Amino acid sequence: MLVLILSAVVLLVIGGCACVFWTARGDAPRWARGVSKATLLAGELADAASPSSHSRRNGSGDD
Repeated sequence: MLVLILSAVVLLVIGGCACVFWTARGDAPRWARGVSKATLLAGELADAASPSSHSRRNGSGDD
């Protein structure tokens, strides 16, 4: 069951990335632009929620 859920998530991510690429080319239909916006928003939210992104923004990274 877990493999099925993870496979679905991976397919959604790949589809979202494809829509972002398609939209960047400039010839995407409206639904693909909507999927692209949702994908980019999800990426921004995931980046904001990750603990490592907080240290990068504050300039106190461990690098």
